[in-house]
Amino acid sequence: MLLWFVIAYWIISVGIGLYAATRVHNTRDFAIAGRSLPFSIVTATVFATWFGSETVLGIPATFLKEGLHGVVADPFGASMCLILVGLFFAAPLYRMNLLTIGDFYKKKFGRKVEVLTTLAIVISYLGWVGAQITALGLVFNVVSGGEISKLAGMWIGSGTILIYTFFGGMWAVAITDFIQMIIIVIGMLYIGGSVSSLAGGVGVVVKHALEAGKFDFWPTLNLKEIIAFAAAWLTMMLGSIPQQDVFQRVQSSRTEKIAIWGAVFGGSLYFIFAFVPMFLAYSATLIDPQMVSGLIDADPQMILPTLVLKHAPLFAQVMFFGALLSAIKSCASATLLAPSVTFSENILKPMLGHKLSDRRLLVAMRLVTVVFTLLVTIYAMNSKASIFKMVENAYQITLVAAFIPLVAGVYWKRATAQGALSSIFFGLMVWLAILIFGEEDPFVPAQFAGLIASALGMLAGSLLPNRLIKPLPAEPEHTAIHHQAASHTGHVAKSHQRT
Repeated sequence: MLLWFVIAYWIISVGIGLYAATRVHNTRDFAIAGRSLPFSIVTATVFATWFGSETVLGIPATFLKEGLHGVVADPFGASMCLILVGLFFAAPLYRMNLLTIGDFYKKKFGRKVEVLTTLAIVISYLGWVGAQITALGLVFNVVSGGEISKLAGMWIGSGTILIYTFFGGMWAVAITDFIQMIIIVIGMLYIGGSVSSLAGGVGVVVKHALEAGKFDFWPTLNLKEIIAFAAAWLTMMLGSIPQQDVFQRVQSSRTEKIAIWGAVFGGSLYFIFAFVPMFLAYSATLIDPQMVSGLIDADPQMILPTLVLKHAPLFAQVMFFGALLSAIKSCASATLLAPSVTFSENILKPMLGHKLSDRRLLVAMRLVTVVFTLLVTIYAMNSKASIFKMVENAYQITLVAAFIPLVAGVYWKRATAQGALSSIFFGLMVWLAILIFGEEDPFVPAQFAGLIASALGMLAGSLLPNRLIKPLPAEPEHTAIHHQAASHTGHVAKSHQRT
């Protein structure tokens, strides 16, 4: 029964995605849904894109082993990323009316910076999408009772998600995300109530976790631990900001106010509901401690699915796996689309120049989506990292290569193309040097050192005389970026009062 439900749900969701494809007529429709999404759908797609396999499987497994201290990156850093995007980046980027975040780097710093940041962003998606594909293989394996192997499940999952993403683009992602957010919220709350009753109530579970020290959040007064804690938090909080999937939700909004508050509300909802799977997983330590002790070191990601299969009634199983599949599908479709669009727009299109019409660019975006799906599925099949680690590590490259140029490009008038190139070069070199030649557990994590080097590179490169490249010609839209950013704080405050 459970397997047939999964099959039926899968067919219906693909059908909805294909229906959304009827709205796609050009690259603008495919990439940013014609810039016409209302507040409810923007909030839903922000929430649903972030609420993926790592939220349901990865974060709870890490929480069981390390407590709140271990999940500082996600949900704490991840939710703050969305809120920061809404408050500080949504308005100035929305007013620029761009198709991809790579277009921002091109307009502000030129072609070289556009290429380098775009490649960093595309590479970063391997880990995130790979985590979703890995989770799909796990789910198909579990609900089929082992009849479908994890590898086969990966190919089935990635192939079917590709179908509606290929045809429907951002329209398909947005509409399916809206439906899947409803399923996630209802499913998580229902299964939370069912599991809570088995464990003796919410109070019993929370008290047990508190006594076990699982709510210890802050690091000890040890410099190395403090730096590691900050590095984990900043990796997701800041490294996720220069990402195409976040940018797409901003640009897909119907108005500037929707772009701002859709990101803020979506991030806030994500933070709240990310604690439900953690509660469910910890309940397992009271309901079936023997099962937990057997899986905690071998395969902690299986604790929550095993708990539901062994102790929950069929309807609760349907609700849980419905919510889990919704979480994975919404995240996977968005993260397949984002790198494909930005690679096509910022790498492929300039290479082909005038030969690429809008219609041909749309075809190219779809073909790149197919190629990226194949690559990321192969990556997921060969990755040994946990779902949580795959997601956490994904943002290191954008943190050291793309974050500082974005912030400086929006908020610092003296930022130059030479500064951006220096920022990218020093950030990547320091990060790679520590990863390759440093200790296994360095005093300063590679991404943290890379972020500092990136910031210093931007300062030095922008303040020193231009030696690497000629400065870009002054254009009205360049100075407008900084004017918009300078007035944005007051604008958000007034918008909040009106809201």
